[in-house]
Amino acid sequence: MAHPRDSVLPVVHRGVDQVLHRASNVGYGVLPWLIKSWRRVEVEHNVPYLPTRKRAHLLDIYRSRDATGAQPAVLYIHGGAFSMMSKDTHRLMAYVLAAQGYQVFNINYRLGPVNPYPKPLKDVMAALEWILDNGARYGADASRLAIVGESAGANLTAALTYCATHPRLEPFARPIFERAPEIGCVAPLYGVLDLHDVERFWRDPSKSRRLASWIKAEIRGTAHSYLGPRVRRALEFPLASPLRLFERPAPPGSRPLPPFFATVGTADPLLPDTIRLREALEASGANCELHVYRGEIHGFNVLLWREAARTQWGALFSFLNKHIGDTEVEALEEAPHPYVSLVEAFAE
Repeated sequence: MAHPRDSVLPVVHRGVDQVLHRASNVGYGVLPWLIKSWRRVEVEHNVPYLPTRKRAHLLDIYRSRDATGAQPAVLYIHGGAFSMMSKDTHRLMAYVLAAQGYQVFNINYRLGPVNPYPKPLKDVMAALEWILDNGARYGADASRLAIVGESAGANLTAALTYCATHPRLEPFARPIFERAPEIGCVAPLYGVLDLHDVERFWRDPSKSRRLASWIKAEIRGTAHSYLGPRVRRALEFPLASPLRLFERPAPPGSRPLPPFFATVGTADPLLPDTIRLREALEASGANCELHVYRGEIHGFNVLLWREAARTQWGALFSFLNKHIGDTEVEALEEAPHPYVSLVEAFAE
């Protein structure tokens, strides 16, 4: 059910977005000099992947200065509730991945509610095609490609992967399927993957009492930013809710899915979507490596000083190295993995 304030929330997001970008400009001006592994990363900023002269169609390329030869490629799709943030606020993810020997293409895309579905999805498709066509010129091996995204970016990661492997009726989805890109693996992290009936996250009275009103508004606002007033008819736009597509039988002509890596904290209200994704993929015969972290919140992996975040990144590095890498993963501090079972996850 839509609320009147859902359409106001993106206005609030714009103010938050401005603050985050200012903080990012200051922080990322200093951090690469303070963190030793980041000093070994070079960045080429603002490369256009579409000839529109819009900031929404720029990407940054991160590559280790120690790299020799073509490096495995990572397409990184930032989160931000479909209405805020950018490649510039998500430089942390790109630096961390590039320091491990991956060539990262950290992209912008058009944001809602001004640019609703399917514009963001069209943009990430265009970015993927640009990498396939141009990645080698920048030192990337596009035949060893991963797609990684968090939160709203996880939705786009999942939808893009589905379109690349399953035939769709939407005209904008056909070119990427016909191109049949070789995707080595994907990692949709703590995503909002089903925009139909988002109030399901707190319909249970006990969950509703524990979930703050502003968090409920954020989740509803995320769906509104992507679909606008059409959110009431979310089922009419299947690619906006890729989880539901993975839960259906694959249509004739579909190709096998790449391996998936999914992660989420038990204090994240979006936890059920990640659990459903794992169940859907396993039911279809696809591989999904799931890591659930006890007590962790949405976006916990940016808190690099926390044990769970460091463990999550280590698990992701191992996954990427297994499927597209050829380098040794840098050793992390010895620490027990704070994973929990699915039963425990739902009980918290």
